Amino acid sequence: MDADARAMNDVAKPGLPVHLWAVLTLATTFFLLCTGGLVTSKGAGMAVPDWPTTYGYNMFLFPVSRWVGGIFYEHSHRLVASAVGLMTVILAAWLQLTDPRAWVRRLGIAAVVTVCLQGLLGGLRVTLFSDELGIFHALLAQAFLCALGILAVATSPKFLRGEWDVFNPDPVLKSLVLATTALVFVQLGLGAVMRHEHAGLAIPDFPLAYGQWLPDTSPEALEKINATRVAASEVPTSALFIWLQMAHRGVAVLILLAAAAVFRRALTASRLRTVRAWSGVWLAMIAAQAGLGAWTIWSGKAADVATAHMAVGALALLLGAVFSFRLHRGCEARRFWAPEPSPLSVA
Repeated sequence: MDADARAMNDVAKPGLPVHLWAVLTLATTFFLLCTGGLVTSKGAGMAVPDWPTTYGYNMFLFPVSRWVGGIFYEHSHRLVASAVGLMTVILAAWLQLTDPRAWVRRLGIAAVVTVCLQGLLGGLRVTLFSDELGIFHALLAQAFLCALGILAVATSPKFLRGEWDVFNPDPVLKSLVLATTALVFVQLGLGAVMRHEHAGLAIPDFPLAYGQWLPDTSPEALEKINATRVAASEVPTSALFIWLQMAHRGVAVLILLAAAAVFRRALTASRLRTVRAWSGVWLAMIAAQAGLGAWTIWSGKAADVATAHMAVGALALLLGAVFSFRLHRGCEARRFWAPEPSPLSVA
């Protein structure tokens, strides 16, 4: 046994309580993402115009009787965000005291820094009236969710006992999963840009775009498009937003193809049922995400459908991040938490 492994056996190890707290923090963070999606989908981002106060009140003392309309969504989002921040600080402190793995402790600290920055970006987005900050706020939230997902896995008793699946990862499968996860993150970024620019549906039909596979965005065509949109009380659009939505559709196709390639590779290159199951669930989740994207357009960007579209995308990113973690670090527990060999076995 090497020096790292002996040191691991001489110190306290994280147990089930810290794992359950990590899972609870992860679940609360996902709920926070959903509330944030509702804030954007319902156009309630500026329902509360001040920060960190709420209409001059201490955030935690704002009268319940005034939680009406968009204020309800925005104020609720702030309260859940405060809870997530506190839970993350507790989780990081707990890891510092109980987990001997340096990378886990560092990830816990990084999670605290991220959630603080996330809160600051959310506040500045209000005080500076900046939609662009809302985009970075949304993307940082997705990265934070993935970090908590890895912490939840890394603190699980099954992982620590060395019962994590020995994947013998295929290098091609590892690369495919990582690349697909990166594509999902890019896709969520494109979605965040479209949501936070409040430009409505730049393309109102699907699978065509203004009746064509490739839309005409010449000045003359845009003039006709915007005349129709204004007559229907919709926000005018631009060539930039139209092609941004086309890019979103194109990346969605790439992600579907990549997820299918992951599933096919898992079936042919791995004998482990867990790997095949994970790849199958991931493919089904991404297909559902694509379906929700189409439904978002057909529903005229209904708030609940758009939020569900964002939420399933976040889950797809989380599953991809954890899946990639499994493929890259699945055998770590066996090396670090192996029992001290007895003298007889050494002899």
